[in-house]
Amino acid sequence: MPSRRPPLLPLLAMLACLLSAHASAAARDHYRVVAYDTAKHPIPDAQLDRIDTLIFAFARPVDGRVALPPTARALLQQRIALKATHPRLKVMVSVGGWTVGGFSEAAMTAASRQRFADSAAALLEQTHADGLDVDWEYPGHHESGIASSPQDRAHFTALVQALRAALDRAGHGRHYLLTIAAADGPFVDGIDLAAVAPSLDWFNMMTYDFCNAMTPTTCNHTGLHASARAPADARTLARAVRQFLAAGVPASKLVPGVAFYGREFADVGPAHHGLFQPYGHYQGGHDWPELKADFIGRNGYVRYWDAKADAPYLWNARTRRFITYDDPQSIAAKAAYVKTRHLGGLMYWEQGSDASGELLQAIWQGLH
Repeated sequence: MPSRRPPLLPLLAMLACLLSAHASAAARDHYRVVAYDTAKHPIPDAQLDRIDTLIFAFARPVDGRVALPPTARALLQQRIALKATHPRLKVMVSVGGWTVGGFSEAAMTAASRQRFADSAAALLEQTHADGLDVDWEYPGHHESGIASSPQDRAHFTALVQALRAALDRAGHGRHYLLTIAAADGPFVDGIDLAAVAPSLDWFNMMTYDFCNAMTPTTCNHTGLHASARAPADARTLARAVRQFLAAGVPASKLVPGVAFYGREFADVGPAHHGLFQPYGHYQGGHDWPELKADFIGRNGYVRYWDAKADAPYLWNARTRRFITYDDPQSIAAKAAYVKTRHLGGLMYWEQGSDASGELLQAIWQGLH
């Protein structure tokens, strides 16, 4: 009687296709948890298991090179040592930050870009870090007090390409990660997003600080969507994502940001519990533990939920103070948004602002 068993080779081919499809689906379903970290506190093991990438902040451009002083280098080495017990963890170095200049000058010429790129590659080789994050705030802008140039847009593309090439040469087959921290709205017009995207592993989107000491009114400083009270040009996480997608950035390379701190405004107009109102002065920032201990439901601060924006805020009617912040509920909404739109994950600033890991847990739970 002839055998009814199917031939072995087609079966193996079918199995290989199934395994490949499963692997592709698993890759699509992996969402990064990216933590900016100033190394103020030790990180508990339970939290490290929920973080894919720690970005150590900050190195600085000094004389056109990426420099990390000895004290900061020692702190970075402490973070890199965590990889011995957490081999899945990646540790990157961020260069720059708000008010940190030197980028426009470093990107000015082919020779200066090469010097910057080679110094970055050397730093990664020396420290055994896994990659570089460029936090130039912002190309073509001088709001933070740094030098800028109309040529920054083209020069930034060339700088990122030089960095990618230098890191590839230094890696000798190992892939060094390369990311940038980028804002949205008018603050990203100095970056050719489509041109730099191929060189980058992902974009760390600074989708917070939508209102601060430099803006005329309060707002949801890290709102997911636009509030009903928001002006037409109000910045939000969702609008930032649409802006980057429209510019040609792949969805999987977009990692929006979450704020582990709130912003407080004083002498605020009382309408609508202070939301989108003018204010007398900016009061300052509060990390998540401080918000819980002294503000949320305490000392006259009442929590409200902006259902359209998916954002909480606090209003103190007696003192006319307003606080905008992220909490587990708003983080869950952001994680759901990331998954629905197949983005790359979530990033947060910063690790030291949530020592207990409560907000990190909300990110992890929401994405997984």
